[in-house]
Amino acid sequence: MSETTIDKPAIVEKPVRSPCVSICALNEEDVCVGCYRTGNEISHWGVYSNDERRDVLVLAAERARKLNPFA
Repeated sequence: MSETTIDKPAIVEKPVRSPCVSICALNEEDVCVGCYRTGNEISHWGVYSNDERRDVLVLAAERARKLNPFA
């Protein structure tokens, strides 16, 4: 008698959402005054993995606290 294995479907993680708040203006340090990502991070967001996106979100939050104590 042969055993039948049932493959479970792979769990597909939803993409981490962009922190964009539609206030798109880079300051003199190349940091967006709306979401606190750098120009490079913004332009590469679409090709980043979810782990890379989470890393960017951490960096953006650190920048927000540094540049805007009310963020």
